[in-house]
Amino acid sequence: MSEDATSVIVTRRAQAFPKLDAGEIAKLRRFGAVHSWNDGDCLFAAGAAGPGMFVVLSGIVRVSRRDGLGGTVPVVDQGPGEFLAEVGQLSGGPAFVDGHAAGAVDALLIPPEQLRALVVAEAELGEKIMRALILRRVILIEQGSSTVVVGVTGASDTVRLAGFLTRNGHPHQVVDPGAEAAQALVQAHAAGPADLPLVLCPTGQVLKNPRESELARCIGMVDPARVVGRRFDLAVVGAGPAGLAAAVYAASEGLSVVVLDARAFGGQAGSSARIENLLGFPTGISGQALSGRAFVQAQKFGAEIAIPMTVSRLDCSSAHAGLLRLELGEYGAFGTLEARTVVLATGARYRRLDLPGQERFEGRGIAFWATPLEARQVQGQEVLLVGGGNSAGQAAVYLAGHARRVRILVRRPLVETMSQYLVDRIAASPAIEVVVGARVVALSGDEELERVRWKMADGETDEPVRHLFLFIGAEPATEWLHGCGVALERGFVLTGGSLPVDAAGAPSAVRAPAQHETNVPGVFAIGDVRAGSVKRVGAAIGEGAAVVAQLHAYLALLPCA
Repeated sequence: MSEDATSVIVTRRAQAFPKLDAGEIAKLRRFGAVHSWNDGDCLFAAGAAGPGMFVVLSGIVRVSRRDGLGGTVPVVDQGPGEFLAEVGQLSGGPAFVDGHAAGAVDALLIPPEQLRALVVAEAELGEKIMRALILRRVILIEQGSSTVVVGVTGASDTVRLAGFLTRNGHPHQVVDPGAEAAQALVQAHAAGPADLPLVLCPTGQVLKNPRESELARCIGMVDPARVVGRRFDLAVVGAGPAGLAAAVYAASEGLSVVVLDARAFGGQAGSSARIENLLGFPTGISGQALSGRAFVQAQKFGAEIAIPMTVSRLDCSSAHAGLLRLELGEYGAFGTLEARTVVLATGARYRRLDLPGQERFEGRGIAFWATPLEARQVQGQEVLLVGGGNSAGQAAVYLAGHARRVRILVRRPLVETMSQYLVDRIAASPAIEVVVGARVVALSGDEELERVRWKMADGETDEPVRHLFLFIGAEPATEWLHGCGVALERGFVLTGGSLPVDAAGAPSAVRAPAQHETNVPGVFAIGDVRAGSVKRVGAAIGEGAAVVAQLHAYLALLPCA
């Protein structure tokens, strides 16, 4: 197999596939049990739930991946002292590759719950193993896996599904339907263009232009049965920086935690190309990288993560008895789970332009984030970006490295709404033009966005634009709380001292609410969804950490479960 010289499997092979010495293997033995396999036996299969981490004691295990179109590609052979797993095995997720015994094999099998215990209990050894697990996921993402999206590159639904998989860190590959290897699949399953893109799941099931939730279930990314009917100490709704921080700190302190998000981990921050004003990252870090690390960290400490999973309703009828219920799926289709506490970290949804017909161009020329996927689409082309906040500035700077020109439409000068370091960087870029006092008034096109008209003080401009990025703020995602009695202000959740004195359960002589506590017992709010929060990634992470102490104080008041 030819390998790119810049690939992680080449540049960091020693870290991705380390060899354990006898002393390290001895430490691992208390976390698992020894099993044996004969020549040709399957230890794990792509698409099936992974049983955990295998530490080879004798023999060879041959790892291969399916290309999704009938072929098999060798990945690596691993022998005595080496271990087989990737980061998904922290939670028992589906395997992305196949592992077969090449001759007789003896191996120590460490199940997911024991693997999590291992990386926490054996800090130095755990660090070596965690680094390898993460790098192996990176390698799988680089190489693609047996999840295949067969669709026209740049087509809206192809971008939608590939973007969903990318934001969730799920290895996949995109194949053009005209490619020779894909033609038989297209002929067998796509009666017409409306069936594209096709998605071939690791199990062999083929989906026709699926919804993200359908795709997630097919590839084993989410399994409602893992959370439905269970009771947790804490349910975190929203997997942005605030929610993930709360999950990491709560799970690391021994609370049983479930994290639910309707789309992907990272929230709005996950779409930031580079965050440069976050403490501890002087050269910056992408929102995807930051949230990806937090996502893995939460799993390391045992948090159960269900993404994508919609929460349709919060039932607070038993809140005063120390029990909350969350209805899962649209209209509660999947059932419910119970939690002693709930942290609202749903952030906010992207605002749209108030223009007729905008919806039909979303994903067909209009985007709300700037990731490498979008950067490839705009290569050498004209880009229009609306928004004057930091997210808009970060996106403009990132896209300017790929597009021919980026024009930023704003109503006020950037110095009034954007951090100075971004204002300076935009001013220094010859590829960026700032148009002050402008607003978009019309969009046009057939199936894709083709033209944009905007108005300025001295008239209107109508130009061909195929890529429009909107960074015009967001609205709180709290409509699902209606009926629960959580106090809101313009849709944002009121907490602590901001609660009105007449709100049910609000400040009283018995117990004043904590800083992030709502008026409903056991319900807390952090991050952008909380009224009065500072809209910064660092602040969201801080609130996620701070709320855990408040959760402990509240739980201490409840009867023992």
